[in-house]
Amino acid sequence: IWGNQASVLVGDFLLGQAFRMMVDVGSLEALDILSSAASIIAEGEVMQLAAAKNLETTEDEHFAVIKAKTAALFSAAAEVGPVIALATRNDRAALRSYGMNLGLAFQLIDDALDYGGSSKDLGKNVGDDFREGKVTLPVILAYRRGTKAERTFWKRAIEDNVTDDAGLEKAIGLMTRHGAIADTIGRARHFGEIARDALAPLEATPQKSALIDVIDFCIARVN
Repeated sequence: IWGNQASVLVGDFLLGQAFRMMVDVGSLEALDILSSAASIIAEGEVMQLAAAKNLETTEDEHFAVIKAKTAALFSAAAEVGPVIALATRNDRAALRSYGMNLGLAFQLIDDALDYGGSSKDLGKNVGDDFREGKVTLPVILAYRRGTKAERTFWKRAIEDNVTDDAGLEKAIGLMTRHGAIADTIGRARHFGEIARDALAPLEATPQKSALIDVIDFCIARVN
């Protein structure tokens, strides 16, 4: 909506505000969680740059990137509240797991929406990942399952940056043919269920219901 540069600057501002608030409440442990998350996110960005346009990227390598780049932020956000509230270690661990798996689900849905959603649901233009040559899970699956001719198309599109509207349409067709988008959504639902299960030990409260609603909202973006 606001463009990449403005979004990054606002994100940096919010992170700075979060650090300031942690100092205000005197929670060094919460500050440690946030600072560690910031370092992990930076590592994830570097990992993504290193894997840029590499069609031989494996699923494990891709999951390592999104775990560091997206899930770490969700995990930290879910844990700092319980830390400040002096919750038990079991509750903290439950919410940390919730955040981590919600983050994985969110990123996978985001990856799928780039090829099968709307700009309104995605928050950016559909096809942006394709045009930028990003190797996301739908690309990894379609490339791995494709024929020799289809792999040639992917190399031309991703590695040589031939990513016009006709190329995007063909990419979506290949992903649909090989079930790449559907399988990506399936993985997202799997992580969503893990996030839901992580909340099971927690007492039933309106706050817990709200956290469950976040999972449902995240997955429902593809409907």
